[in-house]
Amino acid sequence: MKTAVQQARANTRSGEKTFQWFVAILLTVGGLLMVLPFAWMILSSFKTEGEVTKIPPTIWPEHFTLDNFKILFDSMAFGTYLTNTLIIVLASFFGLFLNAMAGYGFAKFQFKGKGFLFYLVLATMMIPGQVTMIPVYLILNQMGLTNSMLGIVLPGLVGAFAIFLFRQFMSDIPDELLEATRLDGAGEFRTFLQIVLPISTPIIAVQAILTFIGGWNSFLWPLIIANDEKLYTLSVGLSLLKGQNESQFALQMAGSTFMVVPIMIIFIIFQKYIIENYTISGIK
Repeated sequence: MKTAVQQARANTRSGEKTFQWFVAILLTVGGLLMVLPFAWMILSSFKTEGEVTKIPPTIWPEHFTLDNFKILFDSMAFGTYLTNTLIIVLASFFGLFLNAMAGYGFAKFQFKGKGFLFYLVLATMMIPGQVTMIPVYLILNQMGLTNSMLGIVLPGLVGAFAIFLFRQFMSDIPDELLEATRLDGAGEFRTFLQIVLPISTPIIAVQAILTFIGGWNSFLWPLIIANDEKLYTLSVGLSLLKGQNESQFALQMAGSTFMVVPIMIIFIIFQKYIIENYTISGIK
């Protein structure tokens, strides 16, 4: 009897191992298929135009060259586009700080109309951004902020989703800790900077990644609000690059690489905090 049971268990373990190997192989193949286009794009940005269009195609460049990137910055004004994009990203990080303050206020302060205001903020999440673009444009036009960097960054400075996430996270910070800080003589702003923000590092890291991606990929609103090419972002510049240089694939690969690689680096650096945030959310 024991021999039959042991044989059944051995067969079960063998089947589980076979299934695990099958899943591992399937995921590995799928991962390689997803990584291959990115690898080809990055490597192609260092190829000459003739090598990119070569048949059969080559993965590894025969002769590494930085000429494509030099053309982007010397002839395509990508330096200006990069500066504008970085300004938008930095302004978005300032907006992240404002979102954290608003979330802290909704989480830890009691004031008249708090619930109504919070639900009003949440209600704005149900309105598509495309619906508000025309009214926002008209308001900024009346204020004389069209075709300006301030008009580009101002509408996206704060967001309901970020306020909601900060409020949910900061609600779990013990009130006793904040009271102890106040008893030690710290003001509200100092309490927020030295106690609340360090505790909120996981959610800040996640929001920082989302904020960076949103600012780095800014396309539609800068295209609408700005008439001057000197205010265009990298995304708009990449679109112009593809339209004006349809047959120069190496140049397009260089532009795409310049757009994608920073996001990948930011994600690799902050992925630990993303996992911690998911763990904390699961515990809650």
